[in-house]
Amino acid sequence: MITIKEIAERANVSRTTVSRVINNSGYVSEDAKNRVLKVIEETGYIPNEYAKSLRTKRTKVIGVILPKISTETSSRLVKGLDEILAKEGYQILLTITNLDPKKEIEYLRLLKSRHVDGIILSATNINEVLIEEIYQLNIPFVTVGQHIPGLANVLFDDYQASKDMVNFFVGKGHKNIAFIGVDEKDRSVGYLRKKGYLDALEEHKLTVEQNWVQKGRFDVESGYDSMKAIIENAKQMPSAVLAVTDRLAIGAIQYIKEKELSVPNDIAIAGMGGSELSRYSSPALTTIDFSIEDAGREAAGLLMKQISGENCQNVIKTINHRLFNRSSI
Repeated sequence: MITIKEIAERANVSRTTVSRVINNSGYVSEDAKNRVLKVIEETGYIPNEYAKSLRTKRTKVIGVILPKISTETSSRLVKGLDEILAKEGYQILLTITNLDPKKEIEYLRLLKSRHVDGIILSATNINEVLIEEIYQLNIPFVTVGQHIPGLANVLFDDYQASKDMVNFFVGKGHKNIAFIGVDEKDRSVGYLRKKGYLDALEEHKLTVEQNWVQKGRFDVESGYDSMKAIIENAKQMPSAVLAVTDRLAIGAIQYIKEKELSVPNDIAIAGMGGSELSRYSSPALTTIDFSIEDAGREAAGLLMKQISGENCQNVIKTINHRLFNRSSI
């Protein structure tokens, strides 16, 4: 295998010049740079990444912790991350928790042991144990979707997005609006979206029947079961339902159809998430799009700033959302 010394001899430059060209650092004349690149191309030289990491104390690897890999949100987030990280020469090491809080701790420790240059966490359940573990890492860190004080955070305005959808329902003449949520331990999707729903109803002086509010999980079947509970147990049929995810909303639509009711004529439905699936449900689902790719790009950018030495403590980037009005309302 050819060495840097041999490349220097063939290009008639110093080893320092070759190193600068390979690492894209320091001044090199255009003529010398072209000679080095020509030799590298002719010989097929591949830099020893491990040796480079020892010199620079960087592995050029970013650890990413996701709650699930099977969701469109995760794939869109990774797409945005990779768009920025790849340009900077970084690779992504993915870990998947499958919504298990213990796995979050396990993967934080694993990624640190792998000497990644930084970590991006898309968490669902933020707790004191997890926060303390993150604080002890002492490496560049960004959270996406959940707020942790003292760190760089990329957030969605879950509270306002939920209010916006309720306001949209009200603007369409709906007064009896039900809700399908998730566990409030998930502060963003579970707590803030429910709070936005309740506060919007209060602002419009609308009451909510207890059985109109159901708690599901992050899947279609749970939306189906929650809608069934609403219809079977409610004293009065709601005219509209807000589900905190598109999957929950699509499950709700399925149950309504099985009861031979119409969406939106009997019950209007809206979801949140802006998934590709929402466009092709029947009827097409009204939803909130949170621009997940933008969140990935922002998170990667914040991490790059930290790796370069910039202080990003308590920096919060809030991603804009859009309401897509389709035929389910």
